[in-house]
Amino acid sequence: MRQVIEAAARQLAPLCGETCKTGLILGSGLGGYAEKLSDPRTLDYADIPGFPRSHVEGHKGRFVVGERFGKTVICMQGRFHYYEGYKQDQLALSVRVMRRLGVEKLLLTNAAGGVNLSFKPGDLMLISDHINFSGSNPLMGPNDDSFGPRFPDMGNVYDKTLREQVKQTAAEKGIALQEGVYMMFTGPSFETPAEIVMARTLGASAVGMSTVPEAIAARHCGIKTVGISLITNMAAGVLDQTLTHEEVQFAAAQASERFTRLVDGMLERVF
Repeated sequence: MRQVIEAAARQLAPLCGETCKTGLILGSGLGGYAEKLSDPRTLDYADIPGFPRSHVEGHKGRFVVGERFGKTVICMQGRFHYYEGYKQDQLALSVRVMRRLGVEKLLLTNAAGGVNLSFKPGDLMLISDHINFSGSNPLMGPNDDSFGPRFPDMGNVYDKTLREQVKQTAAEKGIALQEGVYMMFTGPSFETPAEIVMARTLGASAVGMSTVPEAIAARHCGIKTVGISLITNMAAGVLDQTLTHEEVQFAAAQASERFTRLVDGMLERVF
């Protein structure tokens, strides 16, 4: 893992220049934000020896580095997933590469199913905390002390100060913003109605198949993190309808304008 991280950082460093303190990981249907960056420089995951690849429709599978509001930003345009067969330490690779490049603040985004009955498709949810129901953890195995301690505290994974700034930014821009707990299931099957009842009972507001390993890795290596879920559908059992990935992509496209305005505000004022 260390060799892959160092090799990726060496390849990306010339694209990032001297100062690259902001990272974005763009989830299903949200990768279009990378096209907003000026002077884009790209590196496909496939061109990094030993690096995982994204095989999910809607995930382009590359790093994009560019400028926005006078800041150099590095984006993952598409992520890897546990259900693709990767181990969770592999899911954390991109976060650790960003840390090597000097990233200090990270925005994690995802498409999620709404569990909170007051939510509706198209809502944006600020992640206040998460429940790791995947049965694994990206920090399992030997600890790399150069990134962080063996037993990192998880009391402030989604940085409280940054969350307050995001809420203020959303309010100033007139963007409705929900807030809640994200629960990670392994996928690739969508959750059953009984599992959604369990998730709601445990305190989850939304469910999905990503984000948590990256958030844990970011906390481990000292990157301040904010998470935004786009509620693309109501989870199983809430509405009498079949869930599909196409529905997720359609809802993401419909919400792209509000999502872009919110992320712009975050880059301009928070990051």
